[in-house]
Amino acid sequence: MTKPHQNHDDDAVETGSGEPGADAAEQHEPDADPSTDHEAAEPTVGTAGHGAADVPELSDWEPAGDEDGSAVVSARPLGDGQVIPAAPVGQPAVAAGSTAEPHGQDAPSGTGTPESAAQLTADRLLEPRDREPAGGWRRLLYRATFGRVNVGDSDAVRIRRQTERRIAAPLGGATRYVPVLSRKGGVGKTTVTTLLGMSLAQLREDRIIALDANPDRGTLSDRSPGKSAFTARHLVQNRFMVDSFSKLSAYAAREGSRLHVLASDTDPRVAEAFDDADYRAVTDLLSKYYSIVLTDSGTGMVHTVMKGTLEKADAVVLVSGASVDEARLASETLSWLEAHGRSDLASNAIVVINQSSGQGRGVNVEEIEAHFRSRVATVVRLPHDPHLAEGSRVDLERLKPATRDAALELAALVVDELKA
Repeated sequence: MTKPHQNHDDDAVETGSGEPGADAAEQHEPDADPSTDHEAAEPTVGTAGHGAADVPELSDWEPAGDEDGSAVVSARPLGDGQVIPAAPVGQPAVAAGSTAEPHGQDAPSGTGTPESAAQLTADRLLEPRDREPAGGWRRLLYRATFGRVNVGDSDAVRIRRQTERRIAAPLGGATRYVPVLSRKGGVGKTTVTTLLGMSLAQLREDRIIALDANPDRGTLSDRSPGKSAFTARHLVQNRFMVDSFSKLSAYAAREGSRLHVLASDTDPRVAEAFDDADYRAVTDLLSKYYSIVLTDSGTGMVHTVMKGTLEKADAVVLVSGASVDEARLASETLSWLEAHGRSDLASNAIVVINQSSGQGRGVNVEEIEAHFRSRVATVVRLPHDPHLAEGSRVDLERLKPATRDAALELAALVVDELKA
């Protein structure tokens, strides 16, 4: 245990032998006040056999009861009015003036990475009994007993809340770009873009926009709630007059959802004019007002818009259908990215196996998933859903629970990748 050291002129000087008597007397100042000679050597706390002074060892101390019934070690006087502070039972006291940490104690609080206020969530701080269950028989039981019986939420509800917290995590910094890719039409690329965008926008506090960058006639606006009289082509033409979010919002549809959608032209002859330069001009403008820009890319990898799309991409979502040719083309897309210098996007891609339109008889989807897991870190399976099979506007409330959970997991994986 650390011994106290006083800065008085008449303090004793310890020796390596542990005998303070003789050496202390030799180095005593001759002009010291004789009245203080009896205090020349302050008592120290030590162990038996090492020159310890008259203060008893901690093992000899009696615990004294506190007012609340907890036991503490009573404080003992040292000398000159100093005391050893009381310490809880099982923890050694530290002598006054000592800078040593109590044995077995952690470092003082505040020495690690400080937490943000956002980490003090209700799920972390409140006991399960303090919150009404989310639903089902657990809530009925809670209400029928006027809150006296609370079995808490199910594991599924807790997992979903954790997924929602991952989606809502702040990103900060520059705008993030996430293209949704496919090399084959009809695999549900636009559906996946819509589900991803709506899930992000529903749970995040920042602004999310989905851009239809299909050089052919895109259908993103058909799948998303809300309509706008303007398209990405109009925004390109008027971009120098758009200097505020209120002006920009006139070009984006967002009725019925927090997701903003910038549609493509319905006339294929006009849409063909949307090229790489137009994409860069639009996304540069969007980056001033949105945190995440999703791009519903055109089919294939060699059209003019794809160059700028991949150069700006921070993460990619690759959509595969649940058939042999669709899975093979999706895997070849990863190979294309690797061959064109974007191995980083390929290895970190999030693959969605979309079964929303059904699957061929006898197709082993588990084998498709196993193949993609050998190439990328994350794979999400989007199950068949009658609402999505309608091919009309997506309403999250009409989705089956399994489809809704898959969409949330996809959104969480995208945010995880953007944070990495």
